[in-house]
Amino acid sequence: MLYAGAATLGVAAMLALLVDQCLGEPPVRWHPVVWMGNYLARAGDWVQRPSAADGSAASQQAPDWAAFLRGTAAWLAGALVVLGLAFGVQALLLQLPWGVRSLAMGLLLKPLLAWGMLKTEVRAVDAALTGSLAAGRERLRWLVSRAVADLSAAQVRESAVETLAENFNDSVIAPLFWFAVFGLPGAAVYRFANTADAMWGYPGIYAGRNWAWAGKWAARVDDVAGWLPARLTALLLLLASGQNGWKRAQHLPLQAGQTPSPNSGWPMAAMALVLGVALRKPGVYVLNPAAAEVRAADIPRAIALANRALLVAGLLALLLLCPVWLPLLAALAAWARGVFL
Repeated sequence: MLYAGAATLGVAAMLALLVDQCLGEPPVRWHPVVWMGNYLARAGDWVQRPSAADGSAASQQAPDWAAFLRGTAAWLAGALVVLGLAFGVQALLLQLPWGVRSLAMGLLLKPLLAWGMLKTEVRAVDAALTGSLAAGRERLRWLVSRAVADLSAAQVRESAVETLAENFNDSVIAPLFWFAVFGLPGAAVYRFANTADAMWGYPGIYAGRNWAWAGKWAARVDDVAGWLPARLTALLLLLASGQNGWKRAQHLPLQAGQTPSPNSGWPMAAMALVLGVALRKPGVYVLNPAAAEVRAADIPRAIALANRALLVAGLLALLLLCPVWLPLLAALAAWARGVFL
């Protein structure tokens, strides 16, 4: 029974990545993460009905327990619906023959991860930047919430690489990790938590709303859910870089601690150290400060490194979950290299 479960998860995860690579995202109307975002947008309107902030820093950070409770209640309501639906669907699928349930779980897992789209968007920033700095800034605006108007070409590339590293964890490794632990419910609830953090988890005023307390629960849950996957992502990036990465591994904890987030600094610092570049958010942090600035050639290098890290993750998962498949590892490695590299 344990082997059957592990085999189902392994086949479903590989299928989800294959569909992601070949077909991309499902239509918006059928996308579960879009549904989550729609709920969070409407719930956010309710959470933010009264506002305790007057715009000052002191007012933004002043305890607002009413806002905190509204944000927590709205988060829990959404998470329970996601959990219930995912659990019910998985329970039905587990009654099906092995091959059918593996196929169905892979197709349902696909919308909960977005590696193909992330690579496409990062490449689009680089392509736009070759046209003009203004075009690169505008394309970057699709990916980040920071102000982009004053960024230099190097800073636009740095932001793109940072986004790639951070979202490689948030949108790929972490969903796969929680899928391996709890199946579809784990991946779905994690994706809800990460989406809620992206929409509500701001430390103060964002888009005219004060999220310091209203979004505190969403931010903290995402910190907890992403803690281990972020560190696993950093490890995978080091493993994928071979000897070059391990020479720099000793610097990883110090560099990762430079960012305000307890998690995002780990994959970003690993990426910076392995590529040998500096990654900066003006006025907030500098990772690997003694290194060179990001150049155009570093974006394809970053994508290739993450592709290799994903391949390493797949091979390690097979070793841990499905040791009976060891004779197939060589064939799998050849297939994955052709698809992802």
